[in-house]
Amino acid sequence: MIRGLLAVLLALASLSALADAWPELALTAEHPIEGMRGGNLSGLAECRGALWGVSDRDDDRIYRFEQKDGVWQSQALTFTAPPVPESGLPWGLKSRNWAASYVRGGELDFEGITCDAEGNLYVVSEAHAAVLQLPVAGEPNWLRIDPAMVRQARASGMLLHFNALFEGLAINPAGDRLWLAAERERRGLISIRRQQSLWTCAVGCVLLSEAGVEMQPPQMPNARPVSRDFADLALFEGKLFTLERNAFRVCRRDADSGAVERCWSFAADALVESRRYDQPYGLAEALVIDKDGAWIGLDNNNGSRADGETRPIVWRFAAPAGGWSAKP
Repeated sequence: MIRGLLAVLLALASLSALADAWPELALTAEHPIEGMRGGNLSGLAECRGALWGVSDRDDDRIYRFEQKDGVWQSQALTFTAPPVPESGLPWGLKSRNWAASYVRGGELDFEGITCDAEGNLYVVSEAHAAVLQLPVAGEPNWLRIDPAMVRQARASGMLLHFNALFEGLAINPAGDRLWLAAERERRGLISIRRQQSLWTCAVGCVLLSEAGVEMQPPQMPNARPVSRDFADLALFEGKLFTLERNAFRVCRRDADSGAVERCWSFAADALVESRRYDQPYGLAEALVIDKDGAWIGLDNNNGSRADGETRPIVWRFAAPAGGWSAKP
C-alpha cells in the first residue's frame, strides 16, 4: 500500500515538473456562438472553406459558423441519420446511453467532427461507437466498421465505462484512414483503414492505451489529480494533435504509434479569473490545428462563467514560435 502510494506521488511530481516545461500558447481572440439549438459545442472541423461544429445534444444537424470578428452566427445543416449499425458495445452501456438521452437529449451523442480533402464530413457517435459520414453529395451513411475494433479497444481497457467512449476523430486527406480517441479510464488512440467498403484494423487497431492520473495546472482553482483524458483529435501535416482537456494542453503525436512528441499548454489564458467556470474539470472539447494557430472550442454544459457568458465559446490561439513542427 505504502509503496503504491509513493509511486503515485512520484508520478505526480514528475508530471508537475514536465508541466513547467510546456510552453504556453497565446490567446488572440475568443468568439461566443449564437444559434446552436442544443448548445454544448463538442467538436470542430475546417471543411469546405469554413469552420463546422457539432453538438452532443443534436442528432439531426451540424453547424457552419459564419466567422466574423466578435460573435459568430451558426447555420444548421440538417440531416436524417439512418438506423445505427451494431458496433459490439455491450447491452448495459447502450441501455445507459439510451436512458441518458431522455434526460439530456442527443441519443446519438455526437462528440467529434472531421473532414477529408473532398469535403466529406464525418461525426462520431459516442453512444454507439459509430461514425456517420455526411458526404458532399448523397445521403448520410454509417461507416461499416469491423466489430474487431471495439473488441480490441475493450480488451485494452478502453470503452468500458458509461460516458467515457469515443470523444474525437480525425481522418487523413485521402479519406481512407481514420483515428478515434477514447476519452478516459483508460484513454487511448485507435486507427482503422478502409478496405473497399469495410473499415478494418489491418494489423491492429489500438495505437495507445493509457491509464493513470495527472495534476491539473496550478491556475485551476483547487487543482487536484484527475484521470488522463482525450477530448478531441486533429490531423495536421501528418501528425496527430490531441486535446487534453483536464491538463489544458495540446500535444503533437506520432500518427502511427500515438507517442507524444511535444506539448503546449493553454492554461494561462484559459484560466484567467473572468474565463473560469464553476466546474471542477476542463471544458475544452473541440480542436482544429492550422499553420497559423489552433481553434479550441468549449462545451460549457450550458453553465455560466465568471463574467456571465453562457454561450458556447471558440478560442483562437497563435501557433507556437517555430510552428507546430518545432522540436523541443
